[in-house]
Amino acid sequence: MRIAQIAPLFEAVPPKLYGGTERVVHWITEALVAQGHDVTLFASGDSVTSAKLDAVWPQALRLSPIADWVATYALLIEHVAQRAHEFDVLHFHIDYWPNSVFSRLGVPFVTTLHGRLDLHEFHMVYNKFPTVPIVSISNNQRRPVPNLGWAGTVYHGMPADLLTPQPSGADKYFAFLGRISPEKRVDRAIEIAGAAGTELRVAAKIDRADQEYFDREIKHLFTQPHVNYIGEINDAQKIGFLSDAKALLVPIDWEEPFGLVMIEAMACGTPVIAFRRGSVPEVIDHGVTGFIVDDMKGAIEAARNIDTIDRTGVRRRFDERFTNLRMANDYLAIYKKLIEAKK
Repeated sequence: MRIAQIAPLFEAVPPKLYGGTERVVHWITEALVAQGHDVTLFASGDSVTSAKLDAVWPQALRLSPIADWVATYALLIEHVAQRAHEFDVLHFHIDYWPNSVFSRLGVPFVTTLHGRLDLHEFHMVYNKFPTVPIVSISNNQRRPVPNLGWAGTVYHGMPADLLTPQPSGADKYFAFLGRISPEKRVDRAIEIAGAAGTELRVAAKIDRADQEYFDREIKHLFTQPHVNYIGEINDAQKIGFLSDAKALLVPIDWEEPFGLVMIEAMACGTPVIAFRRGSVPEVIDHGVTGFIVDDMKGAIEAARNIDTIDRTGVRRRFDERFTNLRMANDYLAIYKKLIEAKK
């Protein structure tokens, strides 16, 4: 099958550090190439891929800020449109950008929505295109806009050998991974670890947009003796960081569409303690891969009982549910339906 993957331009594929969408695009692409498909990746020029790379912009926008990023997306849309008929199917990962142009071209296309859909402006745009094929990354993600052209739900997956259990036998701690922002609630993680009498290691990015929040609400909490702030880490560093953790804490305060950090922990055999928000009940098997909690009291109790989770079973469930081979096969089934519908 001739497949185009169209990635965001803000990060390279895969991203050098933080970047969930671009990481998933990379995993899909590599799995499809490994299965023998002819894949072209439209992405920034500093991307690394086994597919054919069509570099629409020379470098990820995060690393080369420009005055008008919208201009780069206008170029991306036009460039892909000019090549559209070279492919059996186009798979976009850039929200609503392709809808107008590609609805008129007659080439099968689908968009995976990677972010939140509960914004008023999103409703207005998506409701203009009620039949455009869209993939959700969790069933919960669909709730704000249930009546769109949903082609399926495909849970994220990652390479089975990317992160594997490698415990060193070091003293265990709780882990917080990802990004420091109001909705991620690292303050809750600090309180949970403190109540359990356990160190918390925080490996997280602080975006410019969240710097004021960090300075005002979080910075002073990092002075507590049980808190160890490591900073942003890459995939290689995640192996040891997650493998040696008692659990990953995901005390989110928003409708997280998926949450890659949860399956990254599971790949390392590390259980997850997460609040019942967003995709959490779809990703975590309560009592098997961790605990789903409803409040701080439940989170602290789960932290104190985390050793009852079988870490071998956590990794086993990851292999059953969250590899990129399974993800690629799910997308292939959707591609085939879209192609058949155009005949």
